[in-house]
Amino acid sequence: MQTAIIIPARYASSRLPGKPLLRATGKYLIQHVYEQACKSGADVVIVATDDERIVEAVEDFGGRVVMTRSDHPSGTDRIAEVARKLSAEIIVNLQGDEPLIHPATLDLLPKLLEQDAAADVATLATPITSLEQWRDPNCVKVVRDRNGRALYFSRSPIPHVRDGEPDLAANPNLFLQHLGLYAYRRSFLLELATMPPDPQEQLEKLEQLRVLALGRFIQVGVVTHVGRGVDTPEDYRRFVESWQAAKNRAA
Repeated sequence: MQTAIIIPARYASSRLPGKPLLRATGKYLIQHVYEQACKSGADVVIVATDDERIVEAVEDFGGRVVMTRSDHPSGTDRIAEVARKLSAEIIVNLQGDEPLIHPATLDLLPKLLEQDAAADVATLATPITSLEQWRDPNCVKVVRDRNGRALYFSRSPIPHVRDGEPDLAANPNLFLQHLGLYAYRRSFLLELATMPPDPQEQLEKLEQLRVLALGRFIQVGVVTHVGRGVDTPEDYRRFVESWQAAKNRAA
């Protein structure tokens, strides 16, 4: 199946304004993400943005970019606008602040849909390693069924342990943190973008709950390698330091 990776990128960010265009490494942050995506097996990689400055930056480094409407309520709606003009059967949504994403991680997403013909969406999770992480509402948790499909996503600690504390080491695939990477069957993505938010989705502020509320399946793959996203100035500083260290080792 043909796969397109679409990278939604906004200039505005409450915690790190102008994030896609940061370039302390000599490359735009969005360029790092784009180049990692190009190392995957995807047939096409596209940046989707509503900001002319990002368009100019992507064109500057030779990337493919599409200008979208500015009134999209979410990144999913933005990639759906671009996907309508593509023929690829699988659309991967890669956030524009994931410069350390591993290409093999991106390749796993369409494979999950190939393996589960009934699933409309594929996403990823990684084992939770601390009780603090399990309790943190900023860490989104996912519980799967025996077929690897999502039963529920929540900011609350799930599955709830009635007696005592969870044994995270003994059950690494039971207590999982959801990672915000998705692959959609194109036909379902276009349908999803027309659906109103679900009440559970609005309560948890988790868009993926709309898919479950529609009675559709989300296949969840488990990975151990997790690239750290860039949400804050401190995150970006750490990324620049790790990038420089890797560059020095390669020299």
